[in-house]
Amino acid sequence: MTKTPSLRTRLSHLGRPGHHIHGLVNPPVHRGSTVLYPDVATRDAHRGQVFKRTLTYGLEGNHTHMALEDVVAAIEGGQHAVIVPTGLAAITTPLIAYLKAGDHVLLPDSFYGAGREFSDDMLPRMGVACSYYRPSAPVAEVEALILPNTRVLYLESPGSYTFEMQDVPALTALAKRRGLVSMLDNTWGILAFQPFEHGVDVSIQALTKYVSGHSDVMLGAVIVNTEADWHIVRETALLLGMYASPDDCWLALRGARTMALRLERQLASAIEVAEWLAARPEVQEVRFPALPGSAGHEIWKRDFTGGASLFGVVFQPGYRTAAVNAMVDSLELFGIGASWGGYESLALPVGTSLTRSFGSTYPQGEAVRFHVGLEDPADLIADLDQAMQKLSANTLG
Repeated sequence: MTKTPSLRTRLSHLGRPGHHIHGLVNPPVHRGSTVLYPDVATRDAHRGQVFKRTLTYGLEGNHTHMALEDVVAAIEGGQHAVIVPTGLAAITTPLIAYLKAGDHVLLPDSFYGAGREFSDDMLPRMGVACSYYRPSAPVAEVEALILPNTRVLYLESPGSYTFEMQDVPALTALAKRRGLVSMLDNTWGILAFQPFEHGVDVSIQALTKYVSGHSDVMLGAVIVNTEADWHIVRETALLLGMYASPDDCWLALRGARTMALRLERQLASAIEVAEWLAARPEVQEVRFPALPGSAGHEIWKRDFTGGASLFGVVFQPGYRTAAVNAMVDSLELFGIGASWGGYESLALPVGTSLTRSFGSTYPQGEAVRFHVGLEDPADLIADLDQAMQKLSANTLG
């Protein structure tokens, strides 16, 4: 070809031998701990060559891991990816890699819950100080919180519970000006936001979500765009024993082939469902950056080419927690679960589970996080309609 194919095309071809071969379409799963060498001299030559992607020992990965690394790096537009066993490990590994005792990290107040537990509990034990900033704060407000020992500026846009959007280009420009490492949890923006084009140093992905796509894999990735950053992150991952199952890596490779198609369909369905919910009298606000009129939509329109099918709904003040929970319980097509990005729709009450440092500014009413799967959106709306009628039957107050 005379031009580079689009990412959607490359997702069908990356990480496998190609179609002009005699053999099976998909690469095999490589499992193993021990790597054998023909002689001692060859083994000695391979020792310490972990950055040359040679087979040395099972913990350091094999051809299955490397294939997934290539695919994920291409998705994010980076040079290298480090595969880790969970999305949480994708958060904690780079924080450990770039922070040491005496350092300080700035985190958004919308930080993913399990990551916040790590930063509030484990990082102080390591001698690292943590501060939170308003996700939507202007650059000057964030800059005022930078200390002489601040090392990392962490971003999550949108927040996976509150869907607050951040001005990533402005914040990464601040980080570069002040000599900080910028990290972004880009799980919601996969395929829709190119982190390194917007100044991010380290991108974080929970491959458990859309890449795997079938709610049966735990996996994460840390993606970087320089050799120096790759050495820092990969070395830390190896020292921590961050090994991902090759079976899970193979499933993620399979999921990546259809991810673009699934995301396109799920986003369209999510917008249809969100528009219906926004028109309901029971709903105070729909928090969905891809929805016109929603908070953060202008940033989304400027920086994103698509989006995820995950959004939040805040109900009118006066609906009790028990009534909203009963509404969720009455849904027939939505499972009640904490993960997302799979083929199935989910609903999860979140209003009482959020930890914030700047007061309970969101939500001001009961809130439910919805994930829209591959079901027919008309069926999902019909299910929501019967549940909303039951909610309305519960009197306010």
